Amino acid sequence: MANPTQQRPRYRHASKRAPGWASTQHVYRPRRPTTTPLYPVVQHHLETFLAEAAQSDPGGYGVPSWVEKDLRAYLRCGILAHGFARLRCSGCGHERLLAFSCKSRGICPSCNTRRMAEVAAYVTEHVLPQLPVRQWVLSVPKRLRPFLETNPDIAGAVLSIFIRAMRTTLYRRSPGAPHDAQLGALTFIHRFGAALNTHFHFHAVVLDGVFSKSDAGEVRFHEAARLTPEHWAELQYVLQRRVLRYFRRHGLLDEVDAHGMLSWQGSGGFSIDASVRIEGEDRAGVERLLRYCARPPFALERLWAPGGIVSLASPESRLVYRLPTKGGVSKPTPGGRSELVLSPLELLTRLVRFVPPPRLHRHRYHGVLAPNAKLRASVIHIGRPEAEIPPAQPLSSGPKPSPDPDPARPSNPARIRWATLLARIYEVMPLLCPACGGQMKILAFLTDPPVVFAILEHLELPHAPPPISPARGPPQGDFLLDQTPAFDPTQAESIPDFMFDPSLPADFDD
Repeated sequence: MANPTQQRPRYRHASKRAPGWASTQHVYRPRRPTTTPLYPVVQHHLETFLAEAAQSDPGGYGVPSWVEKDLRAYLRCGILAHGFARLRCSGCGHERLLAFSCKSRGICPSCNTRRMAEVAAYVTEHVLPQLPVRQWVLSVPKRLRPFLETNPDIAGAVLSIFIRAMRTTLYRRSPGAPHDAQLGALTFIHRFGAALNTHFHFHAVVLDGVFSKSDAGEVRFHEAARLTPEHWAELQYVLQRRVLRYFRRHGLLDEVDAHGMLSWQGSGGFSIDASVRIEGEDRAGVERLLRYCARPPFALERLWAPGGIVSLASPESRLVYRLPTKGGVSKPTPGGRSELVLSPLELLTRLVRFVPPPRLHRHRYHGVLAPNAKLRASVIHIGRPEAEIPPAQPLSSGPKPSPDPDPARPSNPARIRWATLLARIYEVMPLLCPACGGQMKILAFLTDPPVVFAILEHLELPHAPPPISPARGPPQGDFLLDQTPAFDPTQAESIPDFMFDPSLPADFDD
């Protein structure tokens, strides 16, 4: 049965088009965030959630400031009343309005999807050479995860231990590699699990081999031999000893606890999986893998409201979050559940845990792929056609070249245009005119409230943002009233059923 609360797709098939327009061409349709189940949850329960968080906090601060900023920014994302871009077709003169995005990093599904596609496209086209890659996934015991979640320095230290141990494994499996060979890796730091739970772990996309530089200055790649689960188990044992040693030396675990965790059965809660390997020529597969590693904390299409979106204004409403499936079969939780039933406040409580602090990177480069690595420029061009390699710019003291005349194209390759990203994700060009199929151009960006209000009112569009519900007070009812009987001085005191003799000892037994 179709979910009636799901967001409409961003494209539709063209039915009536000008001659020459393909009947299967997709036309972009702007998203409508207010029709999704998440928006009314934040709209009607944000203030209540913030008030309850501040009340339960001993210091009275509540949620961190960046979390509240992220939540409030999401309420402005995709709303025309907060500003928009004006587009016009150069052929038929058709116009369109496009709302701005919030560019947040935690809650907004649209901005998270954009960032996922942008990172995957940039790494595939400008960072990873056409060499085989392998995904390494590291999970640590639950007892150690709170340290990694709250302290970035500890998480960075564990990641460094993991990278060094993985480099040793690849070096030993790469025949002919010198002792100073380096790896190339990109690590994504995840703070979430598939069931909206906190699960701090690492996803590393690693070039399946090591690199060395000859005396003549030539960079060579030594591909690693086949890795088996026995090699993963050996690496798990090494990580178990080194990570626990680090925690013991820095006073995070005492000797007894560290020794007890070393004696646990198996790998002691440490888990490594490296079963996914993609050949370098499969660029589409590499980009899919990077999208998986850079994915958002939750999927909006799995969230729906059984009673409809209108019912989400009530605190007693319930939402259902379906757990992901693999091969058409759901992956239940350890408790056997295939879906989560949450109240609006419970959903917000889970989601705010995934908002990363500001200025904290969510992916890092290692080895020859590090930004300042000496071999980076030579490594990223391995296997690429000569036409894709930019010519070297000679050092000169003359005048600098003129800037790019096209201001719509970003100078930084890591920043991809919005229209290009939508074409990669949804296979639809948003700048195509829905009337004639011509090219549309951006005329202006409008943010002045009186101008925005006048244009939207003239077009008979919602010219005011959706109202945000105020915080609700505690529930009031008869059970909260003071029902203590009033004292009546005219009535005599009642005589108790027994009298206590204070002269008797405390241990008196009749």
